[in-house]
Amino acid sequence: MAKMKLKTHSGAKKRFKLTKNGKVKRGHAFRSHILTKKTTKLTRGYRQPSYVDSTNVAALKKMLPYG
Repeated sequence: MAKMKLKTHSGAKKRFKLTKNGKVKRGHAFRSHILTKKTTKLTRGYRQPSYVDSTNVAALKKMLPYG
């Protein structure tokens, strides 16, 4: 009997990437619009890579089985 393929969660694949070291990389919130009100120091900080908290990594790795 053939093994069943797992489906990737389509919402998760658009929002998260798995790194080589096993971390889950995510997009930063609050960086898309109304940037004139936010300080340049704040918007510069949004450019830094951000990672998912360790409490949520296991759940996301289930959603992204082939990443």
